[in-house]
Amino acid sequence: MARVGYSMEMDPKVSSKAMGAELHISPKKSRELGKAIKGMRTEAAEKYLEDVAEVKQAVPFKRHNDGYSHRKGPMAAGGYPVKVSLAFLKILENAKSNAEYKGLDPKHMYIAHVSAKRGRVIHGMRARARGRGSPKNTETVNVEIILNEVR
Repeated sequence: MARVGYSMEMDPKVSSKAMGAELHISPKKSRELGKAIKGMRTEAAEKYLEDVAEVKQAVPFKRHNDGYSHRKGPMAAGGYPVKVSLAFLKILENAKSNAEYKGLDPKHMYIAHVSAKRGRVIHGMRARARGRGSPKNTETVNVEIILNEVR
């Protein structure tokens, strides 16, 4: 696994960050969920992610929305990426813990930066009839979340 750095730096005195490397989640759904939670307060984002995981709140899909139905609220197409929201929830908890360790109050912080980048592809093969095989690849995602204090 290659060492992945952060794509953005903020003032370390008022910010905290956390990263999840090579997560086995969808890159497209990760992008849409990251765009939905960017700018939210930490408590609101945590509640939003829990609601998405419990299939109570839909995530608006702006770019990757072919085949997705309309959902309630101010969105056209949307979905419920449960696995992605649980992964984001763990990273958000980690960022909040890092803020507490630095002496910051996570209740007075907001999500200043979210990035979901494609990681490496884990190549695999699926056995087929007559001695043949088909590719069965697993996509991975590198997610980073940076929290910043509200001023």
